[in-house]
Amino acid sequence: MEDHEILDLYFNRKEEAITETRNKYGLRLYKVCINILRAHEDAEEIVSDTLLKAWGVIPPNRPEKFGAYLAKIARNLSINKWQARGAARRGGGEINLLLSELEDCIPAQGGPEVEYESARVQEAINAGLATLDKSARAAFVLRYFHGESIKDVCERFDMSESKVKSILFRARKKLGAYLEKEGVAL
Repeated sequence: MEDHEILDLYFNRKEEAITETRNKYGLRLYKVCINILRAHEDAEEIVSDTLLKAWGVIPPNRPEKFGAYLAKIARNLSINKWQARGAARRGGGEINLLLSELEDCIPAQGGPEVEYESARVQEAINAGLATLDKSARAAFVLRYFHGESIKDVCERFDMSESKVKSILFRARKKLGAYLEKEGVAL
């Protein structure tokens, strides 16, 4: 089923929308969740929570890129779950590694001004990612949005680990420099 057909089901409040969404995107959402949570039960729970959240926000929202919209929900719910259960107990520290790798190219946390600036920051990040070549951008998104391991990125692009690490390092530096140039506080 095409995304616009699935979204029509949501707008018509047909429960079939959830089934069709799970059929089309369930495995992708599970992969995002398991990469962050490293626990099957938690990942399955977050996939279900993602579908429930989609049911609650569609309508009025009608996302243009439905798969990416769902992945973002799943990613945010997974990070929230990971933070709630405590990184020290489970998870192998992969999310800590991801966040530490991104320290130099993501905005610092702060007060209300951070929330006010979030739309501008998001636009700057998207514009900065657009300056990367296609393979660097794809590797960056797989690593830092989908939470893929370095090994998984290597396999996906048939590259050595050192090559992928080098691509990601350069991408982080280039994105960080772009954000600084745009006046985004790092």
